[in-house]
Amino acid sequence: MAGLTFELNGRPVAVDGYAPQTTLLDYLRDRGLTGAKEGCAEGECGACTVLLVAKHGDQSAYRAVNSCLMFLPMAAGQEIYTVESLVDKGELCEAQAALAAAGGSQCGYCTPGFVMSLFAEQYRPGREGACDPHQMGGNLCRCTGYRPIRDAALSLGPAPAGVFLDRLAWPAPTLTAVEQTGFSRPVSVEECVRQLAVHPGAKLVAGGTDLGVESNLLGRRWPHLISLEAIPELQRFDETADAVIIGAALPLTDVLDRWTSAPAALADCLLPFASPTIRNRATLGGNLGNASPIGDSAPLLLALDAAVYTSARRRIPLADFFTGYRQTALAAGEFLTAIEVPKPYPAFLRFYKVSKRRMDDISTLSAAFAWRWDGERVADARLAFGGVAARPLRVCEAEEALAGEPWTLETIARVQAVLAQTLQPLSDHRGSAAYRTAVAQSLLEKAFYG
Repeated sequence: MAGLTFELNGRPVAVDGYAPQTTLLDYLRDRGLTGAKEGCAEGECGACTVLLVAKHGDQSAYRAVNSCLMFLPMAAGQEIYTVESLVDKGELCEAQAALAAAGGSQCGYCTPGFVMSLFAEQYRPGREGACDPHQMGGNLCRCTGYRPIRDAALSLGPAPAGVFLDRLAWPAPTLTAVEQTGFSRPVSVEECVRQLAVHPGAKLVAGGTDLGVESNLLGRRWPHLISLEAIPELQRFDETADAVIIGAALPLTDVLDRWTSAPAALADCLLPFASPTIRNRATLGGNLGNASPIGDSAPLLLALDAAVYTSARRRIPLADFFTGYRQTALAAGEFLTAIEVPKPYPAFLRFYKVSKRRMDDISTLSAAFAWRWDGERVADARLAFGGVAARPLRVCEAEEALAGEPWTLETIARVQAVLAQTLQPLSDHRGSAAYRTAVAQSLLEKAFYG
C-alpha cells in the first residue's frame, strides 16, 4: 500500500509498504505504540482495544474497537486514538488514574484495553449517572478480578473539559473512496458492483469481525478486499409507519441506538450477541450474509417477517434467503444493502439464546417466537430457530399446529411433538441432536411462563 493516510493520536500518518491484510494492531506496534497488545487475535480479550471516532448524529462519539480485527487499509481517512495519547503532560487521564487508585491492574497486560473502553464510556454522548461497567464487557482480565475494575468505572464523573471532549462537538470524518493494490473502498453500491466485476474472487468486508478472525487464526488470504463502510446507502436507518429499514453495513451499536421503537427482543438478541467492541463494528448484513446456521440475528428477523434488499435491487423475504449450509439466494456479485422489518410488530415476541456462557458466546441454539392474538387464540404464528439445521429456518409445521389454537399447555405439548418430528439438528461439541431438540421444545414452554 502507498499513499494511504489517516489521523493517529491527533496527527496525520501516511502508510507505505504494508500488505492489505496487515492488521491495524500490527501497524501500531511497528510504530512503537505497544500499549495495544495481541491476546486472542479474535476480538475476545480486548487487549488490542483502540478508539475510533464515529458518527453520532451531527457530532461524534468515541467507539472502542478491536484493532486486531481491523485491516490496516480500513483505517484510511479515520481518526484513531491509542492509550498512549491519553496522557497529558505526564498526567494520567481520569480512566487511567481511577484504575490505578482502585487496584484495577496487576500484570497490566489487559489494562490498556480496559482504559480505552472505560474512556469511551466516560465520554459517551448523553451518558447520565455513573459509567456502565458493562461497556468493558469486551475486555478480559485473568489476574486482577473485576471488582476493582468495576469500582474504578463507578467512581468516574462527567467527562472532563479538554481537547477530547471538544472533539466530540465536530462531525466524524466522512470516508472517501480508496483504491489500492489488494484493497478497494467504494462510495456507492454501483461502484461496489463494478469493483466486484473487476476483481473476481474479491471478498467483501464490512466490520471485519468475522473476516478478521479467519485471517488471523486460519491464515486465510484473499486476492482483493472490498470495504463496504463508506457507502452511505448501506449505513442508512429509516423508520416509517409501515417499516424499519436498516442499512446492511450499519454497526449493531447504531442499530440499538437508533431503533428506539424496537421491541424488547432486539436487546435480548443483540446485547448477548457479542461484546461492545464487536458490536461497534459488526453488522446485520454481515451476520446474515455469512449464512451461519447459528447466527443470532436470523431467528429474530425471521420471526419478524423481515426481508432483505440486494445490490441487484431485489427484495427477498428472509424466509427464502437461506438456501443451505452457508448458502444464500444471492447471485454472484450480488450483496445485501438493507434489511426491512415490517410494522406493526407482533403483539407477542420472544428471543432466546442457549450457549455455554450467558454473554458473548457462540449459540448452541437460538429461537424466536412471534404471533398476534385473536382473542385468546394464537394467530399468524412464527417459530424460528438457529442451530437446529444446516441453516436458520422457520418451522412451518409447528406454526400451523399453533395457529388458531388457545395459548395453553395442552397446545404447547402438541406443538412440541411436531418440533420433535420435524427438527433434524446435528450433533457437535456444543450439543447433541437430542439435546438441541429437547431445548427447542423447552423454550416454547418457557415462552408460556413469561
